[in-house]
Amino acid sequence: MMRGAARSKSTQNPSKTVCMTNCPTLIVTVGLPARGKTYISKKLTRYLNWIGVPTKEFNVGQYRRECVKIYKSFEFFSPDNEEGLKIRKQCASAALNDVRQYLTDEGGQVAVFDATNTTRERRDTITRFAEQNGFKVFFVESVCEDPAVINENIVQVKLGSPDYTHCNTDEAVEDFMKRIKCYENSYQTLDEVLDRDLSYIKIIDVGRRYLVNRVQDHIQSRIVYYLMNIHITPRSIYLCRHGESDMNVKGRIGGDSGLSLRGKDFARRLGQFIQKQDISDLKVWTSQMKRTIQTAEGLNVPYEQWKALNEIDAGVCEEMMYEEIQDHHPLEFALRDQDKYRYRYPKGESYEDLVQRLEPVIMELERQENVLVICHQAVMRCLLAYFLDKSAEELPYLKCPLHTVLKLTPVAYGCKVESIFLNVDAVNTHRDRPENVNVHRTTEDALQTVPPHL
Repeated sequence: MMRGAARSKSTQNPSKTVCMTNCPTLIVTVGLPARGKTYISKKLTRYLNWIGVPTKEFNVGQYRRECVKIYKSFEFFSPDNEEGLKIRKQCASAALNDVRQYLTDEGGQVAVFDATNTTRERRDTITRFAEQNGFKVFFVESVCEDPAVINENIVQVKLGSPDYTHCNTDEAVEDFMKRIKCYENSYQTLDEVLDRDLSYIKIIDVGRRYLVNRVQDHIQSRIVYYLMNIHITPRSIYLCRHGESDMNVKGRIGGDSGLSLRGKDFARRLGQFIQKQDISDLKVWTSQMKRTIQTAEGLNVPYEQWKALNEIDAGVCEEMMYEEIQDHHPLEFALRDQDKYRYRYPKGESYEDLVQRLEPVIMELERQENVLVICHQAVMRCLLAYFLDKSAEELPYLKCPLHTVLKLTPVAYGCKVESIFLNVDAVNTHRDRPENVNVHRTTEDALQTVPPHL
């Protein structure tokens, strides 16, 4: 997507770099400790990488932990602690140097600078740094006064931090509350008048209200849209493929066939499994293809069809067996093995296309609470890659077997995954990348990893 920063030097002021449309973006978090800044940073990084924008987060706390191996107490953060202040400045400076290297030399497009950045002076320093390097700056401030949310964040996230491995819970909570106090007196929130020239989003009380100011470009509007859709309500997302289809049994890809007898059995078992989960307000989504609709019918609950959830379009290879593709289109078969994520079937789609098509589904999944998505192998791989932070290279080879439900539960900074096989046999449709991907390979080499079928 947006790669290669376009930059030019201003003639009036040689030290200032003029920013072109697609120059790199520096996202800067703002807020007191335990306000979800790292949660936001990690989610945003994962989302931007998934849509194809090379992004990396730089957590200043991590730099501090590497610099000061043993954390003693909140006093390190006291405004009167000159040694602590000096170390924290050095760590922020080291992180910004790494940001510069990532955005100028390593092909990065977005860097997320995750720190408190609670003073206007600190933010001015970062803004000057960005101007000198030709980066756009977008601030993300999280403001929360709800003690229940703050306590939950401290218990969920901070107590697992390396800072508190040798403390009991009460001591750790007390120390962390004092750490927050160290920042409170000097905290200057983003102000509608004083900061009217800055680009920012202010997230108030974990998404109850938002204030958005001076969104400059496409990437910033994507960031705003995403941040206005995520929430922290506990929930689970269930992903599974349709039941085994007639085409699966024959080893044919794509098509729009119905379920096999075992596929129908799986639909019944899925209904029983979901009933036992006893989920209030469960939403069920399917594609518009017969096999997912027939699977959902076994649940006896309302479901919603999404065209965006349809299987990857294999174009001229629809309904063919891998053996036939090798026979009729050996060059295409080899090219796909060389770069499965970016390869596009003639008159069809690539995984990269599929990710773009599924973005509205991800946005809606972020907005919802408990959802069951009944989809297809390539689609499930794309959704799973988003939740598990998998790279474009790993994505097309993620294992998503038939008749298995994956239960994803968001936790702290990631996702807990449970895999539940519903005890109905099915064919294996997973094909690993063969060792030989050369266009002149033998048929035997090309078909090396094709799973058995009728």
